[in-house]
Amino acid sequence: MRQLLASGYAVRCLVRSPAKLEGRAWALDSRVEIRRTDLADAPSLKRELEACGAAFYLVHSMMSAGDEYAQRDRQLALAFGRAAHDARVGRIVYLGGLGETGSHLSKHLSSRRDVEGALASAGVPVTVLRAAMIIGSGSASFEILRYLVERLPVMITPKWVSTRCQPIAVQNVITYLVGVLAVPETTGGVFDIGGSEVLCYSDIIRLMSEELGLSRRWLIPVPVLTPRLSSYWIHLVTPLSHKIAIPLAEGLKNPVVCRDDRITRLVPQKLLNVREAIRAALSQVTARQVETNWSMAGPMPGDPDWSGGTVFRDTREVAIDAPAGAVFRAVCRIGGQRGWHGANWLWIVRGWVDRLAGGPGLRRGRRDPEDLSYGEALDFWRVVGLEPDRCVSLRAEMRLPGEALLEFRIEPRNKGQCILHQTALFRPRGLLGLIYWYAVLPFHHLVFRGMLAGIQRDAVQIALLPQP
Repeated sequence: MRQLLASGYAVRCLVRSPAKLEGRAWALDSRVEIRRTDLADAPSLKRELEACGAAFYLVHSMMSAGDEYAQRDRQLALAFGRAAHDARVGRIVYLGGLGETGSHLSKHLSSRRDVEGALASAGVPVTVLRAAMIIGSGSASFEILRYLVERLPVMITPKWVSTRCQPIAVQNVITYLVGVLAVPETTGGVFDIGGSEVLCYSDIIRLMSEELGLSRRWLIPVPVLTPRLSSYWIHLVTPLSHKIAIPLAEGLKNPVVCRDDRITRLVPQKLLNVREAIRAALSQVTARQVETNWSMAGPMPGDPDWSGGTVFRDTREVAIDAPAGAVFRAVCRIGGQRGWHGANWLWIVRGWVDRLAGGPGLRRGRRDPEDLSYGEALDFWRVVGLEPDRCVSLRAEMRLPGEALLEFRIEPRNKGQCILHQTALFRPRGLLGLIYWYAVLPFHHLVFRGMLAGIQRDAVQIALLPQP
């Protein structure tokens, strides 16, 4: 977005959840419009695309069950292509996937090809940029690579770990995406984009371990590790769900190397090699400049109606000698590497149980150690409510026989004191839900009392710091 604005373009951003973009500096630019949009609603989509000279299509829905993601992607692309035609959009720019065409192409990459055709089916020229692995902080493929290298000194790998790949740095991808708008020759063309070198995945793993300052990682290729088995292993070791990992793992069997370099002459730029791309991505993580993360993708669940049916509540409060801003910042720090203050071993056990049951567990961590944004993941919670200095609401995404919400409300008092109210809500689903609530109830005193005490300590310490 920043590069589009820097190039002088006005931008209309069509999103499912506008609140996810709150807090971004570019969202306040007068040239930016943010509109809530449903891609499946063709009439409204046409209205949103009117007066647009070009449209970027950056939609991918790998988290659908089974092969449904491919069918859904195609349907959405068909609707978008028709709407773009009816709205007289000049062209569509699509970021697709590299890979040789033919019957041996993985379902994931075949889906990308189907989307290309669907977008163009209504007659709007489509500029297609096909990329292999995109190396950038927050991307799913980068996170898989980083977590595997960090946590596994010895890896049992699929036999296609020797497959050739031409990764590209995310900043190079962005330059190509924005650059094609100024080059009429790219209209309607299909271009392979890649970094400056071709490596196999084992070489990329080696470079990642070196950039992380780790010892050599030992790889043991075996012929029996299918994409599905690989995906479950990725699910256990990394924060990603096996629903995302299956299509990504399946795609490893296909060589993904650029077959032409026309784009390098049409949109010239310095291409980073793999080591430089990894180093740049890791520096973004270290500098806390990761704006988005793979875990933020997807629809936000509707708020459950807590007024009906059986709802269990655990309500606690604590007085804190700190202003509301300090208490809010302390609440926003929970989770991730810092932990949950009270009985962290219980959280770790619960995270592993959830991971084994197919849930996210605690491995998703958090995007930033200090700041929270609406819609982002926080371990096995999702931020569904965020009012600065007033409230933080987290909805549980771990495997549960019911629905759970954890809410923190800050009530200011006189002389810089606050009351922090903590409420845990649980709506059981059937008999199993009732059993679950009463089984975990004895641990609430340890977990929630410790959490409040930790937040209290943090808030007092934050209040003593110079305010930014």
